[in-house]
Amino acid sequence: MLSRLKTFAALTVLAAASTTASAGALGKSVAAPEFTGIDKWLNSEPLTMQQLRGKVVLIDFWTYTCINCINTLPYVKSWHQKYKDQGLVVVGVHTPEYPFERSTDNVKTAIKRFGITYPVAQDNRYATWSAYNNQYWPAFYLIDKKGQVVYTHFGEGQYAQTEAAIKNLLVQPQ
Repeated sequence: MLSRLKTFAALTVLAAASTTASAGALGKSVAAPEFTGIDKWLNSEPLTMQQLRGKVVLIDFWTYTCINCINTLPYVKSWHQKYKDQGLVVVGVHTPEYPFERSTDNVKTAIKRFGITYPVAQDNRYATWSAYNNQYWPAFYLIDKKGQVVYTHFGEGQYAQTEAAIKNLLVQPQ
């Protein structure tokens, strides 16, 4: 029994450490890749990173059947509503996990069901996903006004930390 408790405790510590390591400011910023290979833009005309210079951009990689993605949506929608007039642009990059998620009609239905009003790029070929070297649903990439990725978070949680990073970037000069 004691051996099982020690194993459980060790796994708990490892899980906590990996969760903590999944979010935060990057030590070195990198230029945000362009949106590429987008099949369809929903709720918006096509956007480019160049167009978004001078804005703080939150890229949210998601897919509509992922429970973790669904759980983050209230936070993403709230940030969009709270900060869109202060210079935040939220872009959902819908990258399908399953073949049926490639259907534009299915994505449109999900957008309506979840009440998403910000732009959504349909990335069926994983081109933008690959440009970001992304590996997770959901994944947040925060881009500063100069077009640099300065913060990432993978998975659920760390909402206060992510919101603090958004607020910090919004007050920084260009």
